[in-house]
Amino acid sequence: MDEVTKNAPIRKRDRGLSRARKVDAGTTALLVIDVQNGTFNAAQETIRPEFFTTARDVVIPNLVRLVAGCRAAGVEVIYTVIENQTRDGRDRSLDYKLSDFFFAKGSWEGKVLEAIAPGEDELVIPKTSSSLFNSTNIDYLLRNIGVTDLAITGFLTDQCIDHTVKDAADRGYYPTCITDACMANTHERHRQALAMFAGYCRQVTSAEWLAGLPKV
Repeated sequence: MDEVTKNAPIRKRDRGLSRARKVDAGTTALLVIDVQNGTFNAAQETIRPEFFTTARDVVIPNLVRLVAGCRAAGVEVIYTVIENQTRDGRDRSLDYKLSDFFFAKGSWEGKVLEAIAPGEDELVIPKTSSSLFNSTNIDYLLRNIGVTDLAITGFLTDQCIDHTVKDAADRGYYPTCITDACMANTHERHRQALAMFAGYCRQVTSAEWLAGLPKV
């Protein structure tokens, strides 16, 4: 660090900023990304067994607890699902077209898993890109709601979670990745992804995050 940089003034309000923040029910949202019938189903047990087993035995049970805890504490719960907005999928991103991601509007594949089904007044946002910030109005919605902190969960750690964590950080949010409430195709890819975006977010387990919820 040169002398100019070392001695540069820092605004008083910017001093002491930290990712280790208390969970404020009024400014925090639990974001559940793409935990839907199209991404978790019986076929996945053969296609990607590590993902299927961990999703079934660890991630989804943790999500059940997280959703229940957030509802009890008054924390906003927001879901995203991969889902076309047109019948022929022409609205999908180029990447989704190249990757052959096609979940028809209103289809079974596009619905959130029943185990964590959205409540009556909870947001479910369809998306057609890896980062929901690129194909939805989530930034507008979060700012209207007053959300500054995002607890990010879902599928897949090295794809949509990675993109969303980084985009959230760049847009001025405080992202937290709940490490046992997301998963990649393999454990190794999951671990690598967490290591790669660790600098953009706080990383905690579901138990640690739940322990920080405000008591009602």
